[in-house]
Amino acid sequence: MLWFSLFIVSLIMLGGWFWQILSKNAGIVDVLWAFSLSFLALFHLLTSEGYLPQSIMASGIMLLWYLRLGTHLAQRVLGEDEDGRYKYLRQYWGAKTNFYHFFFFQFQALLAWGFAIPVWFINQGQIETLGLAQYAGLVVAIIAITGVTVADKQLANFKADPKNKGEVCETGLWNYSRHPNYFFEWLHWFSYPLMAIGIEHAAWLWLAPLVMLLFLYFITGIPYTEQHAIRSRGDKYRRYQQTTSAFIPWRKKI
Repeated sequence: MLWFSLFIVSLIMLGGWFWQILSKNAGIVDVLWAFSLSFLALFHLLTSEGYLPQSIMASGIMLLWYLRLGTHLAQRVLGEDEDGRYKYLRQYWGAKTNFYHFFFFQFQALLAWGFAIPVWFINQGQIETLGLAQYAGLVVAIIAITGVTVADKQLANFKADPKNKGEVCETGLWNYSRHPNYFFEWLHWFSYPLMAIGIEHAAWLWLAPLVMLLFLYFITGIPYTEQHAIRSRGDKYRRYQQTTSAFIPWRKKI
């Protein structure tokens, strides 16, 4: 069933690839990536062979987290022009855009499937009862989803004010981190290794937050977002970079 879930997510991304051909908006890949993780969390719960309360807790966290993210992204992607990152790639790839996008969408399917493996593993694990570690994982998830919800709301309110057009958001959590949304995304990934404590051979799940950190900080998150921010806001964003923590919320540099 694990490999069958990869097949389903691949089909979802194939549909997204066709959609972007017609709409000229590749941002749908981000929406489908998030919803794919929600689907995988539910799929792994329905095929669980482990301790049901623990499975519900782990799958529920991933399902709700990425359902929230997918809904948030869908409102932006479907209501605006193509994101600047994908516009740049469309210009860079030119006539081969759809060809490269096919493999890009399928790679995102593979990533979503891989990121859901910790929940699949927990759903196969055998423990007798929920312990302190499982509840600690739940607390971490609640803190993370509260933090990211507040950060998203603060940014949305800032963008909604016409006076802020072209400006850099330094409101609330954004005053202490250039990417508080990414920070809380990373934080929530500690929930899964905590919930897996007590399952045999579960130590490898501590790699999950490390891998997510590498992706967010060095590969798909901060680098692309900041390149676009510099192109759109220039020196204003460069000053923001000089004074504000890139990731972990911290006090301003003088």
